[in-house]
Amino acid sequence: MKFLFYIILCISFFSTCQVKEKKPKAGTVPLSISEADSLLKTGADQIHLYKPLLEGKKVALVINQSSRIKNKLLADTLQKSGVDLKILFTPEHGLRGDVEAGRLIENNTDPVTGLPVISLYSNTKKPIPSQLRDIDIVIIDLQDVGARFYTYINTMHFVMESCAENRKTVIVLDRPNPNGHYIDGPVLKPAFKSFVGMHPIPIVHGLTMGELAKMINQEKWLADSLVCDLVIIKMKNYTHKRRYSLLVKPSPNLPNDLSIALYPSLCMFEGTAVSVGRGTEKPFQVIGYPGFTKGNYKFKPHFIEGVSENPPYNGQTCQGYDFNSSILYKLDKIDWSFLIELYASYKEKNKFFTKFFPLLAGNDQIQKLIAENQDPVMAENKITESYRMELEEYKKFRKKYLLYEDFE
Repeated sequence: MKFLFYIILCISFFSTCQVKEKKPKAGTVPLSISEADSLLKTGADQIHLYKPLLEGKKVALVINQSSRIKNKLLADTLQKSGVDLKILFTPEHGLRGDVEAGRLIENNTDPVTGLPVISLYSNTKKPIPSQLRDIDIVIIDLQDVGARFYTYINTMHFVMESCAENRKTVIVLDRPNPNGHYIDGPVLKPAFKSFVGMHPIPIVHGLTMGELAKMINQEKWLADSLVCDLVIIKMKNYTHKRRYSLLVKPSPNLPNDLSIALYPSLCMFEGTAVSVGRGTEKPFQVIGYPGFTKGNYKFKPHFIEGVSENPPYNGQTCQGYDFNSSILYKLDKIDWSFLIELYASYKEKNKFFTKFFPLLAGNDQIQKLIAENQDPVMAENKITESYRMELEEYKKFRKKYLLYEDFE
């Protein structure tokens, strides 16, 4: 496989590195490492724009550990400023971002604010009417990473839907999309709709939460074609032209810029027999499985409380590739070559893909193309060609919902 990369940090790495590393292919460009932009103001930061809307209102928040005004949690700040907060709703991973992926979360009470915490990642993923009965406004402030299968956007969908049904106002406090500088992947087919894909958008959708909320609302994707009363507090000085470094990790297994940048390409392995490093210190920065003969990086997944408590291949030594180094990458496309190579190497082909894979891909075509094409270059070309036209249509469709300067 051929990989193109640019060195963006000190060249002394080459004299100290002990491990051969797998590097993303053509299309990579230097990664910008910064606090996004010193002039950037998130929606939450601009409290003067939405605080007047909350006066005399009963307010619910949809938040987690990423919901901050500078270094202070949004709930704490609003409560201390006199806003009448009633309920905290929380998505997957919980209010403090310390619950592993896929684990259902019970309702509880926040010890800091004293407010009831209602889980939207339990047997119910949508606020019920009784929970909104005494609420006037619901504020959504969550840090997305720009991938269709990242569940925060689907929590937003259900909150918007419930608010439309119960005639409540929704305010979205917008945040940067760290993968908002490109668009790629197949558009979700209706037959593969699930909580890891609810909208006819590509894997890398190139929208902020605010832009996607606008799209959901105006396209009438809510149940029964409902439209909610939606207010978006835009960011100041944001652009899709650059990548933004997040100050708070959005979920337990996306701890840094590298994992977030690789997530759209590596998350597809969650529907296969390959480990993406859950249960290690490098989640979504390594790939491998026991018995893989290529790559010279070894790792052993293990129990990590609140992060990965029963990871794939728990206690077994996996061999594969390590993407983590003093070099960081910024992809501007999904790299399908990883999947193609590891599928080709896997002996029991009928056990490589799980039932979860088509839900992540948004169709059953990607799996078939990988299985049918033995030549890696041909397989990758056929995959990208399979969704090229629908992706071009989406790019045109997306533009009318943009709130910020685009990357093109």
